[in-house]
This record gives sequence, structure tokens and C-alpha cells, in this order.
Amino acid sequence: MAISADPLETSTVRTVMWRIIPFVFLLYVVNYIDRANIGYAGLQMNKELQLSSSAFGLAAGLFFIGYFLFEVPSNMALARFGARRWIARILISWGLVAALMAFAQNDIQLYVLRFLLGVAEAGFFPGIIVYLTYWFRSRELATATALFTAAIPVSYIIASPLSTFILDHVHWSGISGWRWMLLLEALPAVGLGLVCYLVLVERPQDAKWLTSQQKQWLIAELEAEHTARPDRAHLSTWKALTNRKVLYLAVIYFAYQAGSLGVGYWMPQIVKGFSKTLTNTQVGLIGMIPYSVATVAMIWWSRRSDRTGERKRHTYIPLGVGAVAMLAAGLVGSPVPAVICISLALAGLYAFKAPFWAVPTLFLTRATAAVAVAAVNSVGNLGGFVGPYAVGVIKDVTHSKTGGLVFLSALVFVAFIMAVAMRLRGDNSPPSPVAVSETAETR
Repeated sequence: MAISADPLETSTVRTVMWRIIPFVFLLYVVNYIDRANIGYAGLQMNKELQLSSSAFGLAAGLFFIGYFLFEVPSNMALARFGARRWIARILISWGLVAALMAFAQNDIQLYVLRFLLGVAEAGFFPGIIVYLTYWFRSRELATATALFTAAIPVSYIIASPLSTFILDHVHWSGISGWRWMLLLEALPAVGLGLVCYLVLVERPQDAKWLTSQQKQWLIAELEAEHTARPDRAHLSTWKALTNRKVLYLAVIYFAYQAGSLGVGYWMPQIVKGFSKTLTNTQVGLIGMIPYSVATVAMIWWSRRSDRTGERKRHTYIPLGVGAVAMLAAGLVGSPVPAVICISLALAGLYAFKAPFWAVPTLFLTRATAAVAVAAVNSVGNLGGFVGPYAVGVIKDVTHSKTGGLVFLSALVFVAFIMAVAMRLRGDNSPPSPVAVSETAETR
């Protein structure tokens, strides 16, 4: 984020950043732990519930079917009821469903609960992305988004040692560690849902922690930026969902998510396969390494995108790095090079996120962007079903991690090619493959 010489601007942006980002960051950490900890549960759960690799992949992926079906309606409800009430509802409902997963007795119950968890969480991510546009100008948006989405790799950094420690050491009342893990990690979502209802501020004009001068300046800046782009389209809900620019972005995100989440859900079992002598806790500690690298890469790359004002190259370069590194991870046989390659792959995949989510706001009004972001995230997240499930099927057939990682690498490469083909230009015409309205590619 660029440093301004204007003291009012500097103090306002800094205040908003410190008040908004840490809280939504915490919410997203809890969110991702609850949706992704099935990867760690699988180290014990698969044997206890007699799940094959494809059955585990199906359970992991069904979350995204529920997410897909209910994401856009959920985001429309957020616009109607307000961020404070609706995000609080999402937190409480997903916490309750996540806790119920600890009591699953067979594959069918697990499938149903994973689907319902997706339904409960639907709308959270795009709702927060749109919420950030109420507080940050375009020049700060990629950095704000990156600081928020950095919660994803950070959640793995936290969950890797925490989840595997619970697996190995918490067996109270003779109940399996994976059940306690799911139950204990679900409880913070319910508590934070209540906190969210009490403390989340809807708009700058409602912020008691801003001075009157800061409020006036921020509201004026956001309004000026909004009105300064008459070329932004305002689309109805249906047109936003069927707009070919929006759908093009959704396809890119689909291929990306298949690769990213395919690796994420299978990471514990990939690491476990390096050596039969590794304990679950050691698997968790090794699993922290790629996500630590990814967190640093994500924040640095997004700040670079904001500083230069460039979005296209900052979107496709990380995808190229991710595709090549993921392919290399599937082909190398030694654990240390494999961890290095996976670290590079995740660094690329996570660095992609913030510049990509800055793109829809370049050609749509704020109101339409709420639906468009939900549509892109919803359709794209179907990749979260395809990736984990495909890896499970391929692993059952080949009994190796190689085929699955090669498949995921190919999908990410498709996203890379499509992002390269995307053109940023200054009109609203929709040239093939997609034109995203912007004053210039190097704005």
C-alpha cells in the first residue's frame, strides 16, 4: 500500500486497516480450520470409518457442492440483512455443523454433514470481500484482501501442529482423537459468531472509532472513486451471473481451486507417505513449512500489485509458478525436494488470490460486484470438489501421489493460460476471451 504524505489520509487508512483486518482475519482462520481439518482427521478417520481414498476425496469435496448451491443466495441475503447479522449467522451455523461431524459413524453421515457444512459456510468469503470494498479504496484493496486471505495459509500453519497434537494426545473418555479434534476446533466459530453480532461495524459512517474528519474523508474518497468510473457496468443479478466476463473469471478460479484445494486436503497424507515412521505430530510440523512460505509470498506479492497498480501479470505469473512446481512435486521421489516443490507451488497459488479478487471491481459497480464475486467464488469453488475427489480416485487406481499432482498441475496450467489471455482495457466491449474494463493495463 502506497504511503501518503497527507496525514489525514495516512491516519484514516491505518486506523481502518487495524480495526477491520485483524478481526476478519481471525474469522477466516477459524473458517478454514473447520473446513480443511478433515485432511488431518483422515489420518485416523479413514481407518476407523473404513474410507477408501476416493471416499475420503468425495467427503472432502462435497463441502463445495453445498457451498456452490447456496453461495449466491447467501450473499444476496447479506446485502438484505447486513454484514453484521448475516456473517454472525454464518459463523454460528457452520460451528454447529462442524461440531456434529465429530459424531459421524459412517461414510453416509460424513457425506451429509460435509454437504451441510458447505451450505452453512456459503456466502462468508464473498461477503467479506464485498465488505472490504465498503472500507478500502482500489489502491488498498489488494493489500487488504491479501491480509484477509493470508488467513488461509496461516490457518494451516496453526492447524497442522494443533490438529495433529490433538490426534496423538487427546483421547478423553476413550473417544478417538480425530473426533475430539473436530469438536474442539468447531467451538470458536460459535463464540466468534456472537462477538461478530456485537462488534462488527457495517459502514464508515457507523464507526465510532473514526473521528468526524476521518469519516468525512473516507466516505468522500469511496464515493469519488465510485463515481469516477462511469464505464463500470451495473448489472442485474441474473445478468451478473450470466455475464461472460464473470463466467470467464469463474472458470479460471475453478481450475485454480481444483489445484489449490486438491493439494491442501491431501497434504497430510502426502507428507505421511514420505516415511512410515512419522508420527501425526511430525506430519503436522512438516506441513507447516509450505504454508509459512505461502503466507510470506502472498503478502509480498499483493503489496507489489498495489504499489505498481498492475493486476494482470500479478494474476498469471503465480499460476505459472504453481503449475510448474506442482508438476515437479509429483515427479520427484525424495521427501526434501518434494517439500520444496510443494512450498513453491503453494507460494504461487496463494500469491494469485489478492490480485485476482481485485479484478471484478474494475468492471462492475460495487452493488453488482457483490453478486459477481459470489458467482465467481461459487462456480470456481466447484473445483474444490473436483480436485480432492480426482486425487482420491487416481490414488486408488495408481496407489501413488504422482498421478494426482500431475492432474492438478494440468488444471492450474489451464488457469495460467486463461489468465494470460485475459486483457485489461478501457472499454466495456467484451472482446474474446474477456475484456475487463480498466483505464489501462498498467493503471
